[in-house]
Amino acid sequence: MPIIVTLDVMLAKRKMRSRELAEAVGITEANLSLLKSGKVRGVRFDTLAAICKALQCQPGELFIYVDGPEDETAAGTAPL
Repeated sequence: MPIIVTLDVMLAKRKMRSRELAEAVGITEANLSLLKSGKVRGVRFDTLAAICKALQCQPGELFIYVDGPEDETAAGTAPL
């Protein structure tokens, strides 16, 4: 997929655990794990805003675009 999620990097920079972020954002650890692995097709803006608020970052710090083929295996998954 051409979008790479760098949430792990930001969590490490902020010295925060996934569990802490999930609680702060109000999503399950399982859904956060899916987002971190890039296995979701989208993310709701309110969820993204809550993640950015908790991590004190901008959305662009959480995603990287790389030119390449899209991965169709995750088609049909619902946004978080």
